[in-house]
Amino acid sequence: MNRLVFYVPAFLGLVLGSMFLYVLWVDLDTETIPTPLLDKAVPEFSLPTVQSSEAIIQAADLKGQPYLLNVWATWCITCKVEHPVLNTLSEEGVRVVGLDYKDSRKDALDWLQQYGNPYLLNIYDEEGTFGFDLGVTGAPETFFIRSDGTIAYKHIGAINMQNWEAELKEIYETL
Repeated sequence: MNRLVFYVPAFLGLVLGSMFLYVLWVDLDTETIPTPLLDKAVPEFSLPTVQSSEAIIQAADLKGQPYLLNVWATWCITCKVEHPVLNTLSEEGVRVVGLDYKDSRKDALDWLQQYGNPYLLNIYDEEGTFGFDLGVTGAPETFFIRSDGTIAYKHIGAINMQNWEAELKEIYETL
C-alpha cells in the first residue's frame, strides 16, 4: 500500500510533465480555430443593412458570385488597421460583404463615412446572432464564400497585403 502512495503520484507527474513538454516543443497551430461550417452553406439569416433598418438581407441574396464576408466593428482596433486593405481590395474588384458585429448603427455609419466603404452590402448584426451562428470569436474575421453560398475558408485576424499576397488571394481566386 505504501508503494502505491508513492508510485501513483509519481506516475501521474511523469505523464503530466511529458504532456507539458510535448506542448512546448511541438509546433502547434495556435492561430487557427477550425470551423465546423467549412464546406457548408452560410447559415440562414434575415438582417437589416447598416444603412437602413428597412432593407433586409438574407443568405440567398448573396449567392451567385464568390465574396469575402468580413466581420468588423467600430470598437475593434484591428479592424481599423485592416480597413484600408479592404478598401484597396474592393477597388481591385474583390467582392467584400460586411458584417457589422455587435455595434451601434450610428457609429458604423460614421466609420464608413470617415474611412470609406469597401462593402457591396453591409449586414447589421446588432445582437450578434448571425455572428454566433457563424462561430465568430471576435473581430476581424473573414469568411471566403463560394458562389453557391458555401464557406470555403475562415481567416481569423486582419487581412493585410502580406497575407493577402502570400496566401489569401489564391484562396479567393479559387472560389
